[in-house]
Amino acid sequence: MPLDSLDLSFETSPQMLDHPITDRRAWVSGDIDPSDSLVHLDDAALGEVAELVDALHDKPMPLLLRSPEDFDLPAWRIVMDQAKARLNDGLGFAVVDALPMDDYEIDDMIAVYWIVGQLLGRTVAQKWDGTMIYDVTDTGRQYGYGVRGSYTSVELVFHTDNAFGVQPPEYVGLLCKYPAVSGGISRFCSLYSVHNRMLEKYPELLNRLYAPMHFDRQAEHAPDAPKTALAPFFSYDGTRLTARANVSLVRKGYEVAELELEPELADALEAVETVGNQPEFWLEQPIERGHLQYLNNVELGHYRSHFEDHKNPEKKRHLIRTWHRDAGGRNYDG
Repeated sequence: MPLDSLDLSFETSPQMLDHPITDRRAWVSGDIDPSDSLVHLDDAALGEVAELVDALHDKPMPLLLRSPEDFDLPAWRIVMDQAKARLNDGLGFAVVDALPMDDYEIDDMIAVYWIVGQLLGRTVAQKWDGTMIYDVTDTGRQYGYGVRGSYTSVELVFHTDNAFGVQPPEYVGLLCKYPAVSGGISRFCSLYSVHNRMLEKYPELLNRLYAPMHFDRQAEHAPDAPKTALAPFFSYDGTRLTARANVSLVRKGYEVAELELEPELADALEAVETVGNQPEFWLEQPIERGHLQYLNNVELGHYRSHFEDHKNPEKKRHLIRTWHRDAGGRNYDG
């Protein structure tokens, strides 16, 4: 193993999941109703938004110190319980519809999003520097080493967030400030369904995805730390399948490590990418202004299409992201 790789291969499963999963976790698009992901805000929840904003103004504090335990939020606790049930036992994603963005200042809506999201799970850092609230918007920078795709308008193929991380987030949240004028569509796919098809069609290649491989760490580490992480794509603990799914970061990881991508792994990556991109496995769900979108980041792959921004820079596509993870510390590596 190269000395410049962070070794996370302890996650390697003693054996792969060798039978298909047939419960609700393994869905295909023709068998589900996208509306099952929706959680609507009733008058009680919207009333709590108004009370929450008033309380924030009456007693100013730094946003990162705010938590739901400081407020009376019975309706929102029901909303987020419903969202969490969809993440763990439903389609793997939920859309809360929607915060009243036009009735309040954007900072107030971000504060509400920050507070209620903690009902889903503990918020954690999304960058090495400790950034907790992350802006997903096109900065004009070119996608490449050290520049995340979330800072660009490029197509992002099916992946899980922080696939190279020591402790990837269990859930990912997004608040939509503004959607794109065109494109920027979210797609989701069940990684159980992808795994089922790999097991059926490419069992030997699937086995390789349980062995360690190099992931590019996207320069999210200390200056003298390894630039790649060595970890498996799939892991199985006997009950739950988890994935570090990002084909692009594996290919880039071998470039960064100056290693040749062995033919078996190259074929395995191509196979899992081909399977995940088949329309029967994915579902599109637009994100609109005010939507809160949450997803299960270890069992669900997500995709974003290329997009075109609004000519008015104040209305360009802008999502505010949070990561949620109860394991480990709140710092980036956990």
